[in-house]
Amino acid sequence: MKTLVPEALLLPLLTNLALTRHPEGSHSLSTFVTLLTWPGILEPQFIRVCYVDGIQIERFNSRAETPRLEHCAPWVDQQTPEYWERNTNDLLILTPWFRIWLQKMLHIYNYSTTGSHTIQWRYGCDVLPGGYVSNRFSELNLNGQDYLALNEDMMTWTTVGKAAEMLRQEWEESGFARVVKTYMELTCLETLLTQLDYGMEILLRTVIPKVHVTHKARPDRKITLRCWALNFYPADITLTWQRHGSNQTQDMEIMDTRPAGDGTFQKWVSVVVASGEEQSYTCHVVHGGLPEPITLRWEPRRPNIPIMAVVTALVLGALLTGAVVTFLTWKKRSKGKERAGSELMSPWEYQPKLWCACTVRANFICIVAYSAFS
Repeated sequence: MKTLVPEALLLPLLTNLALTRHPEGSHSLSTFVTLLTWPGILEPQFIRVCYVDGIQIERFNSRAETPRLEHCAPWVDQQTPEYWERNTNDLLILTPWFRIWLQKMLHIYNYSTTGSHTIQWRYGCDVLPGGYVSNRFSELNLNGQDYLALNEDMMTWTTVGKAAEMLRQEWEESGFARVVKTYMELTCLETLLTQLDYGMEILLRTVIPKVHVTHKARPDRKITLRCWALNFYPADITLTWQRHGSNQTQDMEIMDTRPAGDGTFQKWVSVVVASGEEQSYTCHVVHGGLPEPITLRWEPRRPNIPIMAVVTALVLGALLTGAVVTFLTWKKRSKGKERAGSELMSPWEYQPKLWCACTVRANFICIVAYSAFS
């Protein structure tokens, strides 16, 4: 006889499981289910994508040649064929429900059925360091105006708009609300832990951010300083600008953390400063991969010296040194010979030797030396 474990007992069991399987790090599971319609298409497009820590792991597109839930994580698929078949069937069953909800929303607000409309459902959960579950969320948006969300107590709902309230009542009456709550309380955490097991080498790694500051002049003669953090993992990072040690909040712009396309993330924060005040501002970077926060400021570029000019100067210097040494050696020897046989030889007879010795080194330098000697 099969023994059923009450749902009230499953949640503590899964929480303990999280503590033993992954005691460190924050992780998240997010799923987006979207129905899109626009003029000219016969059937609305139905899309489902699932992310773990911002990395896409599953996808479904009703407009694909063969609509199926697919594995797209950067690690080897470890799910059974039955998993993909079962979840594909669930999505094929859910698609008509979204279409029905869309039709009811259009009827309530008297919208045209041939226009552009969107229904998006976002749901998931987070696990904090130590394995503690937090921030379960289930939010449904209808055309960006009606809103239906499950509250933190996992029992009540928040609704905005007539269509959202109509859906809440329908969900409660049909039992769909109970399915959503069960997933949020139990299935979401177990799914996240399973995916962390599958992708442990990637999801539990740490990649230190590459940081730098850029400088750009503005038409109003002010300067935009932008602090970049690139190729880091996990996605949690803090970038702040300070002026003389105080945090800046004015004239700032922050880009949300975005996937870089290679399994890492990127982010930047910019601040507008007066020209000449650049060195008063510092960027502070905090990330789990850093042993301590990084502080950096914009460094003006040093003037570049062309490499060919450096090489030419070194060659000319070597040639000049050789020519001078040769000339001085010759001069010393010639003076000694002048003392021994000045009555037999004229000093002018040494000039060809000077010319020949210098020609081997550098003709153009020897010409100067020859002229000076003569």
